[in-house]
Amino acid sequence: MNLLTGEYNNSIDEKGRVSFPVKLRTAVNQNELIITKGLDTCLWLFTNEEWESFASKIMSNASMMKQKNLDVVRHFIAPAQPVEFDKAGRLSIPQSLREYAHLSKECTVLGIARYVELWDTATYGEYLTASEASFREAASEFNDISF
Repeated sequence: MNLLTGEYNNSIDEKGRVSFPVKLRTAVNQNELIITKGLDTCLWLFTNEEWESFASKIMSNASMMKQKNLDVVRHFIAPAQPVEFDKAGRLSIPQSLREYAHLSKECTVLGIARYVELWDTATYGEYLTASEASFREAASEFNDISF
């Protein structure tokens, strides 16, 4: 799989289908993705291989006897489900996940190297505004990156 990059604005139709950008679909090179809840009220989409790696890491570090571990497992693992591309290159987003991410009409698709985020466009704009100060602070901690 090639690195997944890019920011794309799209729309969701009345049936909950979103056109997946051709560049990302080509990079994924699969007919199915795994979709689940992400952080910050977005959705995360993984190839099967990346999902297996992500889910295995969570499950191997989680104890069923620790409430915080269960919270993480229930947030990421439980709602995960496969979604297939239709002939038009669209993904049908399950209703429960559309509700979680507040997806309505306009959405933003972000390639994040090894996975994809799907945001409601208005929510993503609010997130960017609210996180600007913490982003600057976090970016300054990457002191080993040079050009």
